[in-house]
Amino acid sequence: MTTTQPPRTPLGSLPPREHLRLGQIATVLDVVIPVHNEERDLEPCVRRLHEHLARTFPYGFRITIADNASTDRTPEVAAVLDDAIDEVTAVRLEQKGRGRALRTVWSLSEAPVLAYMDVDLSTDLNALLPLVAPLISGHSDLAIGSRLSRSARVVRGPKREFISRMYNLILRGSLSARFSDAQCGFKAIRGDVAARLLPMVEDTGWFFDTEMLVLAERAGLRIHEVPVDWVDDPDSTVQLVRTAADDLKGVWRVARALATGVLPLDRLARPFGDDPRDRELSGVPGGLARQLVGFCVVGGISTLLYLGLYSVFRLGVGPQAANAVALLLSALANTAANRRLTFGVRGRDRAVRHQAQGLVVFAIGLALTSGSLAALAAAGGDASHGTELTVLVAANLAATVLRFLLFRAWVFPDRERRDVAGAPQPHPAHGHHDHHGHHDSTGSAR
Repeated sequence: MTTTQPPRTPLGSLPPREHLRLGQIATVLDVVIPVHNEERDLEPCVRRLHEHLARTFPYGFRITIADNASTDRTPEVAAVLDDAIDEVTAVRLEQKGRGRALRTVWSLSEAPVLAYMDVDLSTDLNALLPLVAPLISGHSDLAIGSRLSRSARVVRGPKREFISRMYNLILRGSLSARFSDAQCGFKAIRGDVAARLLPMVEDTGWFFDTEMLVLAERAGLRIHEVPVDWVDDPDSTVQLVRTAADDLKGVWRVARALATGVLPLDRLARPFGDDPRDRELSGVPGGLARQLVGFCVVGGISTLLYLGLYSVFRLGVGPQAANAVALLLSALANTAANRRLTFGVRGRDRAVRHQAQGLVVFAIGLALTSGSLAALAAAGGDASHGTELTVLVAANLAATVLRFLLFRAWVFPDRERRDVAGAPQPHPAHGHHDHHGHHDSTGSAR
Protein backbone atom coordinates (compact mmCIF):
# COMPACT_ATOMS: atom_id res chain seq x y z
CA MET A 1 0.00 0.00 0.00
CA THR A 2 1.47 3.37 -1.00
CA THR A 3 1.21 6.50 1.11
CA THR A 4 1.54 10.19 0.42
CA GLN A 5 3.50 12.19 2.95
CA PRO A 6 4.94 15.71 2.97
CA PRO A 7 8.65 15.69 2.08
CA ARG A 8 11.17 15.48 4.91
CA THR A 9 12.51 18.84 6.01
CA PRO A 10 16.23 19.55 5.52
CA LEU A 11 18.60 19.74 8.45
CA GLY A 12 18.06 22.78 10.64
CA SER A 13 15.33 23.40 13.19
CA LEU A 14 11.99 21.65 12.72
CA PRO A 15 9.13 23.63 11.16
CA PRO A 16 6.05 24.54 13.22
CA ARG A 17 3.71 21.65 13.96
CA GLU A 18 0.66 21.45 11.75
CA HIS A 19 -2.46 19.29 11.65
CA LEU A 20 -1.80 16.38 9.31
CA ARG A 21 -3.46 16.62 5.90
CA LEU A 22 -5.33 13.40 6.42
CA GLY A 23 -7.12 13.38 3.07
CA GLN A 24 -3.76 13.05 1.30
CA ILE A 25 -2.38 10.20 3.44
CA ALA A 26 -3.48 6.60 2.97
CA THR A 27 -1.78 5.20 6.09
CA VAL A 28 -1.84 7.66 8.98
CA LEU A 29 -0.73 5.33 11.78
CA ASP A 30 1.88 2.55 11.84
CA VAL A 31 1.76 0.49 15.05
CA VAL A 32 4.88 -1.62 15.59
CA ILE A 33 4.84 -4.75 17.75
CA PRO A 34 8.44 -5.77 18.56
CA VAL A 35 8.66 -9.49 19.35
CA HIS A 36 11.23 -12.12 20.26
CA ASN A 37 10.07 -15.72 20.71
CA GLU A 38 6.38 -14.87 21.09
CA GLU A 39 4.78 -17.69 19.08
CA ARG A 40 2.02 -18.14 21.66
CA ASP A 41 0.92 -14.51 22.18
CA LEU A 42 1.55 -13.00 18.76
CA GLU A 43 -1.57 -14.06 16.85
CA PRO A 44 -4.17 -13.20 19.54
CA CYS A 45 -2.41 -9.87 20.11
CA VAL A 46 -2.39 -8.87 16.45
CA ARG A 47 -5.97 -9.97 15.82
CA ARG A 48 -7.25 -8.14 18.89
CA LEU A 49 -5.34 -4.99 17.97
CA HIS A 50 -6.52 -5.15 14.35
CA GLU A 51 -10.15 -5.59 15.41
CA HIS A 52 -9.88 -2.62 17.77
CA LEU A 53 -8.29 -0.33 15.15
CA ALA A 54 -10.77 -1.36 12.43
CA ARG A 55 -13.64 -0.58 14.79
CA THR A 56 -12.42 2.65 16.44
CA PHE A 57 -9.63 4.31 14.44
CA PRO A 58 -11.05 6.70 11.83
CA TYR A 59 -8.01 6.76 9.50
CA GLY A 60 -5.85 4.32 7.58
CA PHE A 61 -3.51 2.22 9.70
CA ARG A 62 -0.93 -0.53 9.51
CA ILE A 63 0.31 -3.07 12.08
CA THR A 64 3.97 -4.02 11.67
CA ILE A 65 5.33 -7.11 13.41
CA ALA A 66 9.05 -6.53 14.05
CA ASP A 67 10.51 -9.98 14.72
CA ASN A 68 14.03 -9.58 16.00
CA ALA A 69 15.93 -12.86 15.85
CA SER A 70 13.24 -15.20 17.16
CA THR A 71 14.28 -18.86 17.30
CA ASP A 72 10.81 -20.40 17.75
CA ARG A 73 7.79 -20.34 15.40
CA THR A 74 7.29 -16.57 15.70
CA PRO A 75 8.43 -15.88 12.08
CA GLU A 76 5.96 -18.45 10.74
CA VAL A 77 3.09 -16.99 12.78
CA ALA A 78 4.01 -13.47 11.61
CA ALA A 79 4.06 -14.61 7.96
CA VAL A 80 0.61 -16.17 8.28
CA LEU A 81 -0.79 -12.95 9.75
CA ASP A 82 0.89 -10.93 7.01
CA ASP A 83 -0.86 -13.06 4.36
CA ALA A 84 -4.22 -13.18 6.11
CA ILE A 85 -4.73 -9.51 7.04
CA ASP A 86 -4.20 -6.65 4.56
CA GLU A 87 -3.19 -4.13 7.24
CA VAL A 88 -0.51 -6.40 8.79
CA THR A 89 3.13 -6.46 7.67
CA ALA A 90 5.88 -8.71 9.03
CA VAL A 91 9.52 -7.61 9.19
CA ARG A 92 12.38 -9.93 10.16
CA LEU A 93 15.59 -8.69 11.84
CA GLU A 94 18.53 -10.99 12.48
CA GLN A 95 19.69 -9.21 15.65
CA LYS A 96 18.01 -8.84 19.02
CA GLY A 97 16.99 -5.62 20.71
CA ARG A 98 13.69 -3.82 21.10
CA GLY A 99 15.32 -0.47 20.37
CA ARG A 100 16.92 -1.82 17.22
CA ALA A 101 13.57 -3.20 16.04
CA LEU A 102 11.75 0.09 16.63
CA ARG A 103 14.43 2.25 15.04
CA THR A 104 14.62 0.00 11.96
CA VAL A 105 10.88 -0.14 11.30
CA TRP A 106 10.17 3.48 12.22
CA SER A 107 13.01 4.69 9.99
CA LEU A 108 11.58 2.81 7.00
CA SER A 109 7.93 3.69 7.60
CA GLU A 110 6.27 6.44 5.58
CA ALA A 111 3.38 6.86 8.04
CA PRO A 112 3.29 10.34 9.64
CA VAL A 113 2.42 8.87 13.06
CA LEU A 114 4.45 5.97 14.46
CA ALA A 115 3.55 3.99 17.57
CA TYR A 116 4.49 0.81 19.35
CA MET A 117 3.07 -1.44 22.01
CA ASP A 118 4.21 -4.64 23.69
CA VAL A 119 2.86 -7.95 22.47
CA ASP A 120 1.23 -8.80 25.79
CA LEU A 121 -1.20 -5.84 25.37
CA SER A 122 -0.93 -5.00 29.05
CA THR A 123 -2.23 -1.51 28.25
CA ASP A 124 -5.94 -1.03 27.63
CA LEU A 125 -6.37 -0.33 23.91
CA ASN A 126 -8.92 2.41 24.59
CA ALA A 127 -5.91 4.66 25.29
CA LEU A 128 -4.55 4.28 21.74
CA LEU A 129 -6.66 6.98 20.08
CA PRO A 130 -5.98 9.51 22.90
CA LEU A 131 -2.30 8.63 22.52
CA VAL A 132 -2.02 9.51 18.83
CA ALA A 133 -4.66 12.26 18.58
CA PRO A 134 -2.32 15.07 19.81
CA LEU A 135 0.24 14.02 17.19
CA ILE A 136 -2.33 14.05 14.40
CA SER A 137 -3.65 17.46 15.45
CA GLY A 138 -0.19 19.01 15.60
CA HIS A 139 -0.36 19.70 19.32
CA SER A 140 2.50 17.39 20.41
CA ASP A 141 5.62 15.71 19.06
CA LEU A 142 5.65 12.52 21.14
CA ALA A 143 3.09 10.76 23.33
CA ILE A 144 3.55 8.19 26.06
CA GLY A 145 1.31 6.05 28.20
CA SER A 146 1.83 6.60 31.91
CA ARG A 147 1.24 4.00 34.59
CA LEU A 148 2.37 6.45 37.27
CA SER A 149 -0.21 9.15 36.60
CA ARG A 150 -2.68 9.76 39.42
CA SER A 151 -5.61 8.72 37.24
CA ALA A 152 -3.94 5.58 35.87
CA ARG A 153 -5.23 2.21 37.05
CA VAL A 154 -2.49 -0.37 37.41
CA VAL A 155 -2.43 -3.97 38.58
CA ARG A 156 1.06 -5.32 39.24
CA GLY A 157 3.25 -6.69 41.99
CA PRO A 158 5.06 -4.53 44.57
CA LYS A 159 8.54 -5.40 43.23
CA ARG A 160 7.84 -4.08 39.74
CA GLU A 161 6.03 -1.06 41.17
CA PHE A 162 9.04 -0.22 43.36
CA ILE A 163 11.55 -0.69 40.52
CA SER A 164 9.52 1.46 38.15
CA ARG A 165 9.16 4.32 40.60
CA MET A 166 12.82 4.19 41.66
CA TYR A 167 13.93 4.24 38.03
CA ASN A 168 11.87 7.34 37.33
CA LEU A 169 13.25 9.02 40.46
CA ILE A 170 16.75 8.31 39.16
CA LEU A 171 15.87 9.90 35.83
CA ARG A 172 14.45 12.96 37.53
CA GLY A 173 17.49 13.34 39.77
CA SER A 174 20.22 12.64 37.21
CA LEU A 175 18.77 13.80 33.89
CA SER A 176 16.13 16.29 35.13
CA ALA A 177 13.44 14.30 33.33
CA ARG A 178 9.91 15.63 33.79
CA PHE A 179 7.95 12.83 32.10
CA SER A 180 6.46 10.37 34.55
CA ASP A 181 6.91 6.90 33.03
CA ALA A 182 9.87 6.13 30.77
CA GLN A 183 9.37 2.40 30.30
CA CYS A 184 5.67 1.88 29.66
CA GLY A 185 5.47 -0.09 26.41
CA PHE A 186 2.96 2.26 24.82
CA LYS A 187 4.37 5.24 22.90
CA ALA A 188 3.95 7.26 19.71
CA ILE A 189 5.99 9.82 17.77
CA ARG A 190 5.46 12.01 14.72
CA GLY A 191 7.30 10.77 11.66
CA ASP A 192 9.10 14.06 10.96
CA VAL A 193 10.40 14.10 14.54
CA ALA A 194 11.48 10.46 14.35
CA ALA A 195 13.52 11.18 11.21
CA ARG A 196 15.60 13.69 13.19
CA LEU A 197 15.57 12.08 16.61
CA LEU A 198 16.25 8.39 15.96
CA PRO A 199 19.78 8.87 14.52
CA MET A 200 20.74 10.49 17.83
CA VAL A 201 19.51 7.56 19.94
CA GLU A 202 22.34 5.09 20.49
CA ASP A 203 20.77 2.35 22.59
CA THR A 204 19.32 -0.71 20.87
CA GLY A 205 17.69 -2.39 23.87
CA TRP A 206 15.35 -1.44 26.68
CA PHE A 207 16.96 1.95 27.34
CA PHE A 208 15.97 3.10 23.84
CA ASP A 209 12.69 4.59 25.15
CA THR A 210 14.35 6.56 27.91
CA GLU A 211 17.10 7.95 25.71
CA MET A 212 14.59 9.00 23.06
CA LEU A 213 12.41 10.80 25.62
CA VAL A 214 15.29 12.54 27.40
CA LEU A 215 16.75 13.90 24.16
CA ALA A 216 13.32 15.02 22.96
CA GLU A 217 12.60 16.78 26.23
CA ARG A 218 16.00 18.49 26.31
CA ALA A 219 15.41 19.73 22.76
CA GLY A 220 12.14 21.35 23.86
CA LEU A 221 9.78 18.97 22.06
CA ARG A 222 6.32 18.53 23.53
CA ILE A 223 5.61 15.15 25.15
CA HIS A 224 1.96 14.29 25.77
CA GLU A 225 1.15 11.84 28.58
CA VAL A 226 -1.91 9.60 28.64
CA PRO A 227 -2.97 7.84 31.87
CA VAL A 228 -3.49 4.17 31.11
CA ASP A 229 -5.14 1.12 32.58
CA TRP A 230 -2.40 -1.49 32.80
CA VAL A 231 -2.33 -5.10 34.00
CA ASP A 232 1.02 -6.76 34.67
CA ASP A 233 2.00 -9.77 32.59
CA PRO A 234 3.02 -12.49 35.08
CA ASP A 235 4.89 -14.38 32.32
CA SER A 236 7.18 -11.48 31.41
CA THR A 237 10.66 -12.67 30.38
CA VAL A 238 12.47 -9.41 31.10
CA GLN A 239 15.66 -9.92 33.15
CA LEU A 240 15.22 -7.16 35.72
CA VAL A 241 18.73 -7.08 37.22
CA ARG A 242 20.57 -7.04 33.90
CA THR A 243 18.12 -4.57 32.39
CA ALA A 244 18.44 -2.25 35.40
CA ALA A 245 22.25 -2.35 35.16
CA ASP A 246 22.15 -1.52 31.45
CA ASP A 247 19.70 1.30 32.11
CA LEU A 248 22.05 2.86 34.66
CA LYS A 249 24.91 2.65 32.15
CA GLY A 250 22.66 4.37 29.65
CA VAL A 251 21.79 7.12 32.13
CA TRP A 252 25.50 7.80 32.67
CA ARG A 253 26.24 7.84 28.92
CA VAL A 254 23.37 10.21 28.09
CA ALA A 255 24.20 12.51 31.02
CA ARG A 256 27.80 12.75 29.82
CA ALA A 257 26.71 13.47 26.23
CA LEU A 258 24.34 16.20 27.37
CA ALA A 259 26.96 17.74 29.65
CA THR A 260 29.54 17.95 26.85
CA GLY A 261 27.05 19.26 24.30
CA VAL A 262 27.99 16.81 21.53
CA LEU A 263 24.40 16.11 20.47
CA PRO A 264 22.92 18.42 17.80
CA LEU A 265 19.65 18.96 19.67
CA ASP A 266 19.04 22.24 17.85
CA ARG A 267 17.93 20.17 14.85
CA LEU A 268 14.89 19.19 16.92
CA ALA A 269 13.93 22.70 18.01
CA ARG A 270 10.46 24.02 17.21
CA PRO A 271 9.71 27.74 16.74
CA PHE A 272 7.77 29.34 19.56
CA GLY A 273 4.06 29.23 18.78
CA ASP A 274 2.29 27.89 15.73
CA ASP A 275 0.26 31.04 15.06
CA PRO A 276 1.70 32.76 11.94
CA ARG A 277 1.72 36.02 13.88
CA ASP A 278 4.37 34.55 16.18
CA ARG A 279 6.69 34.09 13.21
CA GLU A 280 5.99 37.40 11.47
CA LEU A 281 6.70 39.74 14.37
CA SER A 282 9.95 41.65 13.89
CA GLY A 283 12.08 43.55 16.34
CA VAL A 284 10.87 41.58 19.35
CA PRO A 285 13.62 39.73 21.27
CA GLY A 286 12.93 35.99 21.26
CA GLY A 287 12.82 33.95 24.43
CA LEU A 288 13.55 36.86 26.79
CA ALA A 289 11.49 35.51 29.69
CA ARG A 290 13.04 32.04 29.44
CA GLN A 291 16.53 33.53 29.19
CA LEU A 292 15.97 35.67 32.27
CA VAL A 293 14.89 32.65 34.28
CA GLY A 294 17.86 30.60 33.08
CA PHE A 295 20.27 33.46 33.71
CA CYS A 296 18.95 33.97 37.24
CA VAL A 297 19.28 30.27 38.07
CA VAL A 298 22.81 30.08 36.68
CA GLY A 299 23.67 33.37 38.35
CA GLY A 300 22.44 32.20 41.74
CA ILE A 301 24.46 29.00 41.55
CA SER A 302 27.60 30.76 40.31
CA THR A 303 27.25 33.38 43.05
CA LEU A 304 27.19 30.66 45.69
CA LEU A 305 30.23 29.10 44.00
CA TYR A 306 31.97 32.48 43.98
CA LEU A 307 31.27 33.17 47.66
CA GLY A 308 32.41 29.68 48.62
CA LEU A 309 35.64 30.04 46.66
CA TYR A 310 36.23 33.50 48.10
CA SER A 311 35.82 32.21 51.64
CA VAL A 312 38.28 29.38 50.98
CA PHE A 313 40.92 31.56 49.28
CA ARG A 314 40.49 34.28 51.92
CA LEU A 315 41.98 31.89 54.48
CA GLY A 316 45.35 32.10 52.77
CA VAL A 317 45.51 35.41 50.85
CA GLY A 318 44.24 38.96 51.05
CA PRO A 319 40.74 40.06 50.02
CA GLN A 320 41.73 41.44 46.59
CA ALA A 321 43.59 38.29 45.50
CA ALA A 322 40.88 36.01 46.89
CA ASN A 323 38.22 38.05 45.07
CA ALA A 324 40.10 37.98 41.75
CA VAL A 325 40.72 34.21 41.73
CA ALA A 326 37.23 33.32 42.96
CA LEU A 327 35.61 35.62 40.40
CA LEU A 328 37.75 34.24 37.56
CA LEU A 329 36.88 30.61 38.26
CA SER A 330 33.20 31.28 38.79
CA ALA A 331 33.11 33.46 35.65
CA LEU A 332 34.44 30.61 33.48
CA ALA A 333 31.79 28.27 34.88
CA ASN A 334 29.12 30.98 34.54
CA THR A 335 29.91 31.63 30.87
CA ALA A 336 29.88 27.92 30.01
CA ALA A 337 26.58 27.36 31.83
CA ASN A 338 24.88 30.42 30.33
CA ARG A 339 26.16 29.52 26.88
CA ARG A 340 24.39 26.18 26.97
CA LEU A 341 21.48 26.51 29.40
CA THR A 342 20.40 30.15 29.03
CA PHE A 343 21.16 30.96 25.40
CA GLY A 344 20.96 27.43 23.95
CA VAL A 345 24.35 27.38 22.19
CA ARG A 346 25.65 23.79 21.96
CA GLY A 347 28.76 22.18 20.58
CA ARG A 348 32.31 23.51 20.50
CA ASP A 349 31.88 26.02 17.69
CA ARG A 350 33.03 29.51 18.87
CA ALA A 351 33.33 28.23 22.45
CA VAL A 352 36.82 29.73 22.89
CA ARG A 353 35.68 33.10 21.58
CA HIS A 354 32.67 33.05 23.86
CA GLN A 355 34.91 32.37 26.86
CA ALA A 356 37.21 35.23 25.80
CA GLN A 357 34.24 37.59 25.57
CA GLY A 358 33.07 36.26 28.91
CA LEU A 359 36.43 37.22 30.40
CA VAL A 360 35.87 40.79 29.25
CA VAL A 361 32.55 40.74 31.06
CA PHE A 362 34.43 39.22 34.00
CA ALA A 363 36.85 42.15 33.97
CA ILE A 364 33.96 44.57 34.32
CA GLY A 365 32.61 42.58 37.24
CA LEU A 366 36.08 42.48 38.77
CA ALA A 367 36.34 46.25 38.50
CA LEU A 368 33.00 46.70 40.26
CA THR A 369 33.70 44.25 43.08
CA SER A 370 37.34 45.26 43.56
CA GLY A 371 36.33 48.90 43.59
CA SER A 372 33.74 48.12 46.25
CA LEU A 373 36.34 46.35 48.41
CA ALA A 374 38.76 49.24 47.97
CA ALA A 375 36.06 51.71 48.97
CA LEU A 376 35.23 49.59 52.02
CA ALA A 377 38.87 49.49 53.08
CA ALA A 378 39.25 53.25 52.67
CA ALA A 379 36.08 53.97 54.63
CA GLY A 380 36.27 51.63 57.58
CA GLY A 381 39.75 50.22 58.02
CA ASP A 382 39.61 46.53 59.00
CA ALA A 383 36.11 45.33 58.06
CA SER A 384 34.67 42.02 59.22
CA HIS A 385 34.36 39.06 56.90
CA GLY A 386 30.57 39.38 57.00
CA THR A 387 30.75 43.01 55.94
CA GLU A 388 33.03 42.09 53.06
CA LEU A 389 30.55 39.46 51.85
CA THR A 390 27.65 41.92 52.11
CA VAL A 391 29.46 44.49 50.00
CA LEU A 392 30.46 41.85 47.46
CA VAL A 393 26.86 40.61 47.13
CA ALA A 394 25.64 44.16 46.47
CA ALA A 395 28.37 44.77 43.92
CA ASN A 396 27.64 41.47 42.19
CA LEU A 397 23.95 42.32 41.90
CA ALA A 398 24.87 45.48 40.01
CA ALA A 399 27.33 43.55 37.86
CA THR A 400 24.73 40.85 37.14
CA VAL A 401 22.37 43.22 35.33
CA LEU A 402 25.20 44.49 33.15
CA ARG A 403 26.45 40.92 32.57
CA PHE A 404 23.06 39.77 31.26
CA LEU A 405 22.80 42.70 28.86
CA LEU A 406 26.31 42.11 27.55
CA PHE A 407 25.75 38.37 27.21
CA ARG A 408 22.52 38.86 25.29
CA ALA A 409 23.64 41.72 23.04
CA TRP A 410 27.34 40.95 22.53
CA VAL A 411 28.49 37.45 23.58
CA PHE A 412 25.40 35.46 22.46
CA PRO A 413 23.38 37.72 20.13
CA ASP A 414 20.23 36.35 18.46
CA ARG A 415 21.85 36.27 15.03
CA GLU A 416 24.83 34.25 16.23
CA ARG A 417 22.65 31.79 18.16
CA ARG A 418 20.71 31.12 14.97
CA ASP A 419 23.94 30.65 13.00
CA VAL A 420 25.33 28.17 15.52
CA ALA A 421 22.01 26.32 15.71
CA GLY A 422 21.82 25.93 11.95
CA ALA A 423 25.41 24.81 11.45
CA PRO A 424 26.31 21.11 11.49
CA GLN A 425 27.81 20.17 14.83
CA PRO A 426 30.13 17.32 15.65
CA HIS A 427 28.41 14.38 17.21
CA PRO A 428 29.23 10.74 17.59
CA ALA A 429 28.16 8.43 14.83
CA HIS A 430 25.78 5.92 16.25
CA GLY A 431 25.85 2.60 14.55
CA HIS A 432 23.17 -0.01 14.87
CA HIS A 433 25.25 -2.50 16.75
CA ASP A 434 24.31 -3.71 20.21
CA HIS A 435 26.77 -2.38 22.79
CA HIS A 436 25.56 -4.75 25.45
CA GLY A 437 25.75 -8.02 23.57
CA HIS A 438 23.21 -9.91 25.68
CA HIS A 439 19.79 -11.41 25.28
CA ASP A 440 17.14 -8.71 25.05
CA SER A 441 13.61 -10.02 25.02
CA THR A 442 11.14 -7.65 23.43
CA GLY A 443 7.94 -9.40 24.17
CA SER A 444 6.66 -7.94 27.43
CA ALA A 445 6.52 -4.64 29.24
CA ARG A 446 8.41 -3.86 32.36
